[in-house]
Amino acid sequence: MEISHIEHIGIAVPNLDEAIKYYESVLGLKCYKKEVVEDQKVTTAFIQVGDVKIELLEATSPDSTIAKFIEKNGGRGGMHHIAFAVEDGVANALAECEEKGVKLIDKAPRGGADGLQIAFLHPKSTEAVLTELCEDPKK
Repeated sequence: MEISHIEHIGIAVPNLDEAIKYYESVLGLKCYKKEVVEDQKVTTAFIQVGDVKIELLEATSPDSTIAKFIEKNGGRGGMHHIAFAVEDGVANALAECEEKGVKLIDKAPRGGADGLQIAFLHPKSTEAVLTELCEDPKK
């Protein structure tokens, strides 16, 4: 598996508008895109910082993964995952990870925010960090 770069850092937030306000008015960054990802039950907002994006995630349903994460975190948000861009395709990267004994959340790539094909690796196999693999958008 060839990782080219950190594609984004996912941060769960209880209130997307308040989070965007912080990033824009305090840090001087700019949200360039908001998107609902229905199958993941989230609304995302993207902020570019150099070559890395920050993906803010707000739950659209109380049974979503993000809502459960925030609930476990005492109602606060926090870093949810790190996403790496893979050059040789998400399906190939998943197969390689599985061969190496990594527990997969996704057995096959699926559509994610920002038009990317994605898949997640289970934190029990990734040093307790939820890890997302993304197609390299530069390819």
